Amino acid sequence: MKKIMLATDGSTVAEQAARFLAHLPHDEKIELYIVTALHVPGAHKTYLAGDWIETCMAQERKTAADSFARIEEIFEGANVACNHIVREGYPGETIVAIAREVEPELLVIGATGHSAIARVLLGSTSDYIATHAPCSVLVVRPSDGLSRTHRLRVAIAYEESGPAQAALEEFSEFGWAGQTDVRVLSVFHKPGFYDLPYDDPSPESVDKAVDQLRDVAPHVTGELISCDHIGEGLVRYIQSNDVDLVVVGETPRTRLGRVLMGSKTRFVLRHAPCSVWVTRNRMIHGTRKQSSQTETATT
Repeated sequence: MKKIMLATDGSTVAEQAARFLAHLPHDEKIELYIVTALHVPGAHKTYLAGDWIETCMAQERKTAADSFARIEEIFEGANVACNHIVREGYPGETIVAIAREVEPELLVIGATGHSAIARVLLGSTSDYIATHAPCSVLVVRPSDGLSRTHRLRVAIAYEESGPAQAALEEFSEFGWAGQTDVRVLSVFHKPGFYDLPYDDPSPESVDKAVDQLRDVAPHVTGELISCDHIGEGLVRYIQSNDVDLVVVGETPRTRLGRVLMGSKTRFVLRHAPCSVWVTRNRMIHGTRKQSSQTETATT
């Protein structure tokens, strides 16, 4: 049984995230924790205490209950058990704290929007959760992908590194690949005179990654992309091929490292026009299969 946490503030964006999650094919039962963080600005100021705060919190709790009911309806008939957790506190910090307690395999949040500026800004709460969550995170962007007739299109960013290998394995284990169109993408570039030596991915390495997914993803292909910037190459491919979800692996770091995040991961998270799944679980818990390559320090 998969344990998934979905953060909601009662907004349309949060419900779109729920619909995207419900659209992903799954055979295994899901234990879904729908989490709401209640926060009224100024609630802890002494001069605002009293009936006004109580009235605001009562309204927030009603909004949370209504949102839970709508999301529960989205999953009606599916093999999903819904649970509701409501807690007071700053949204980002509260949701991350609950994730540490619940220990989900995936935390799902909605992003602000899909315009160029909105993608870069992402949203302070979404950005905080994506960066600090102690588990893998799926950031859902508004998309018309769910209304299309073609299979869901998933791209997995791949290089010969521990995080990328872990992303392949984690994606396979979730069982969402059988009815999706999966592309394994590796970016290479021709180094200039001042570039440091860099081992570009080879067609053989991409083929090997594709072979790892064939049993769970019959519609999987691999592609090498030429671009001077890895993140930009991935984003360009995603835009031109109407990808619905991109999967990127990230190495767990120190507290400061989590704030900085890997450069390629952050670039894709901020600039991709589709939903982004940042995988961390296998690297955090040390369950990644041993790679023949030395694990790199960046993603």
